[in-house]
Amino acid sequence: MKQFSLIVLAILATLICGWANLGDGSDKVDDSYGNLVQRRLRDDGTVSVLYHKDRYLYEVIFANGRSVSETYFNVKGTDLSEKEITRFLKANAAGGTWTPDNTAKERRFKRGDGKAEATYGNVNGRPGLTVRELRAKP
Repeated sequence: MKQFSLIVLAILATLICGWANLGDGSDKVDDSYGNLVQRRLRDDGTVSVLYHKDRYLYEVIFANGRSVSETYFNVKGTDLSEKEITRFLKANAAGGTWTPDNTAKERRFKRGDGKAEATYGNVNGRPGLTVRELRAKP
């Protein structure tokens, strides 16, 4: 029974560590998202990094070494399934659950703590889910 518990804990730790999310540092994101495809300094001082792992491309924007926006794409350029969208939202649910906000043409989601939002739609010519931090208003 103890061995079974240890195996389950090891599997859970691997699954938890396998995903990066908003607020994570560049080292954790690099470890989680696989092969770095492109790194680009943006005009606003942030850094955009494109990763490729398995069936997905991950475009992450870093500000001060932390992930502030993440966009998820299928490598083939096809739509993400509902299950995939749910999985990516769940990975970024640190502040609570996501609720749909269907007030716009594209699909939108708001996180329960009000500190992040997500949009599913056309990003640079391909369907993608973008999850981003919302900055506190002064």
